[in-house]
Order: sequence, then structure tokens, then C-alpha cells
Amino acid sequence: MVRFSLAVASAIAVAALPVAPAQAADSFEYVAMGDSAAAGPLVPDPDPNLLCFRSTNNYPQVAAAELGADLTDVTCSGAETEDFAGRQHLVLPPQYDALSPSTDLVTVSIGGNDIDLVQAAVSCLNPLPEPIARSCADRFTAEGDELADRVEALTPDIDAVLDEITARAPDARVVVVGYGTYIRPGGCYPAQPVLPRDADYLQSSVDKLSEMLAERAAAHGASFVDLRPVSEGHDVCAPKGEKYFEGFVPTAPAAPLHPNERGMAAFGRAVAEEVGSRDLAG
Repeated sequence: MVRFSLAVASAIAVAALPVAPAQAADSFEYVAMGDSAAAGPLVPDPDPNLLCFRSTNNYPQVAAAELGADLTDVTCSGAETEDFAGRQHLVLPPQYDALSPSTDLVTVSIGGNDIDLVQAAVSCLNPLPEPIARSCADRFTAEGDELADRVEALTPDIDAVLDEITARAPDARVVVVGYGTYIRPGGCYPAQPVLPRDADYLQSSVDKLSEMLAERAAAHGASFVDLRPVSEGHDVCAPKGEKYFEGFVPTAPAAPLHPNERGMAAFGRAVAEEVGSRDLAG
């Protein structure tokens, strides 16, 4: 979900290997779209496309291996819904371009950057406890609920995304992937320097985003993978060897407030389980 800004001296050219007709006929074509929640910034090992801070061990890669699918991964850190149709970093093709009538499966993780979720979380950092510290929950809810309003405003954009995916890949199974349980009830102050009620507010905002994504997926006949139960007990407060998400100061290779390699493995298995273990290429 984190937004990355990078000055680019030159674009990276990737040559596509020819595929024999027999392989193409038998392959199960999987396109992964989305933001850094799917791309896996700083999770080993880096994809050659350095602009997207994409990992070769992100959840699309794990799911593709589980399913025996032929993966085209266009997930990109910092992506917003507008980057599906436009050129991210000025040089990257729109993510929609990866879709075609032969696409069999599409996974989508999007929305966090559209509502500035990571930036909101960073603004909640409080090295000092109350009453010295100021609650970000108080600030965001001073006049209604700012983050909830952002989620609601994003709804038509998610509808447009799902419509466009169906138009470009009419025979594909579409799986929308939600966001996880980043922090447990009450948080773990001061290990993660967010006040208990601010931790609850932030997670409730993540939950609102996931709930909206689930509703829109159902409305469009798509599947939804809820990562909240998958990651419960594996949040940023969990011990180093058990967490699926890194905190404000990572303890494993991953971007702050993002899934680590352990989390990506669990999420990829959850996606593969949703799709099913039947012979997809048959």
C-alpha cells in the first residue's frame, strides 16, 4: 500500500519468450493486478522490474505455484485504481493491458493507496502516551469519519475496475483480495507506538475497506478472499517468527506496514484454496 516515488533514467525492457502452440492451449493464464499489498516491496527476492518494488515471492507467485498457473504479475507498489488504465511512473504499461480474452484467472488487490491508508497510519505515530499525545482517531473523526468517507467515495472506482476486467477478460474468474489484520485490538503500545484507541480506529478503517471490496466483488459475481482471519494473531504485534505484517520498524525484509515473506506465503495459499485445487488447465 505504500506509495513509492522514483526518478527513472531509463525504462527496463523485458523480452517475452515464444510459447509453443501446444503449451499455450494447455496453460492456465493468471493475471495478478494491484498495489504493494500484492507486490510485496522489499520481500526477497526482487523482481527485475525495480520500479514496482515487486517480489518474486509475493502472494501471486505463491498462488500460481500452488495452482500450476502461468502467471503474468503486473502488481506494482504505489498503484491506485487509476494506474490500471494509465501509465504508472510514466513508463509502465497500464495494468489492464495484461488482460485478454484468454485470461483464466485475475486477482485484484487495490484501494489502500486511493484512500491514503499508510499515510494515515504514519500520522498516528505517538512516541508519548496520553494525555501528552494527541489521538489521530480524534482528528479523523472530528467531523464524521474521514477514512470511512474515503472508502465510500472509492466504491464507484472499484465497480469500474471490476467492469473493465470483465470486459477485457470475459471468461476469467475474478478474485478480489482484501487487506488483513494489521494490528490486534488495543494494539501493543509502546512496541508499536500507536495509542490503543488509534490502533482500533486504524484496523476498523482497514476492515471498512475490505468489507466494501467484498460487497463490490459479490455484486459483480467475483470471489473475495478475506485475509483478516488468515492473519489474525500474526499482526505487527506478534513475535518476530509469527508475524505476517511488519510494523513501523521492520524485523524482517519487507516494507513497513506491509506483508513479509511469511505473510505472502499464507496469503498465496489462501488465494489458491479459494480458486480450488482442481486441474485448472484441463
